Amino acid sequence: MIIGDRLRTLREQKKLSQGDVEKRSGLLRAYLSRVENGYTIPTIETLEKWAKALDVPMYQLFYEGDQPPEPSTLRVWKPAEETAWGHSGDNAIFLQKLRRLLPKIDEPNRRIIYHMAGKMARRK
Repeated sequence: MIIGDRLRTLREQKKLSQGDVEKRSGLLRAYLSRVENGYTIPTIETLEKWAKALDVPMYQLFYEGDQPPEPSTLRVWKPAEETAWGHSGDNAIFLQKLRRLLPKIDEPNRRIIYHMAGKMARRK
């Protein structure tokens, strides 16, 4: 879909001229013409102004149905922090206990624990 064509169609369905949209949105008529004819691609902020001027929700600028489109079924990727070990569940509880106990251990014993954990991690 070409956004300019969609904007023109919506404007004509509402029986508005470019001048009407100019008054309602604050966008210049020459700019409106350039977008509708495909010479310029509007920003999201501009599209918000345009949707308000046409008195339509933003999704209708991109979608022709009466109802908003169904949410995507694509998998939502979580940031690495959310999928890391110890972020949730039993692992998080274990990690909290470990954080509380480690400062109570003297430095030489902390080094031993760190060394042992390193060796165990390399075994996998």
